[in-house]
Amino acid sequence: MTWILVALAKLVQLYSWALVIYILMSWFPNARETSIGRILTRICEPYLDPFRRIVPPIGMIDISPIVAFIVLNLAMSGIQQLIRWTI
Repeated sequence: MTWILVALAKLVQLYSWALVIYILMSWFPNARETSIGRILTRICEPYLDPFRRIVPPIGMIDISPIVAFIVLNLAMSGIQQLIRWTI
């Protein structure tokens, strides 16, 4: 059971990095049109879409990725707590 939680924690950590890279790519013109950008779009957009529906943009600034990242970090904290309980 513990190894499943550890693997899940690693996957969430990897996804967090993918999300950070995807968000940073929005600062550079045409970065999302590259092959890596298209892969990250397919991976990250399904997760970000529900947050974009809930959190409206403030002018030109979209803060929904920040909320999505916070939720992902809370999930990571929960997984780490479960790992501590199983050890």
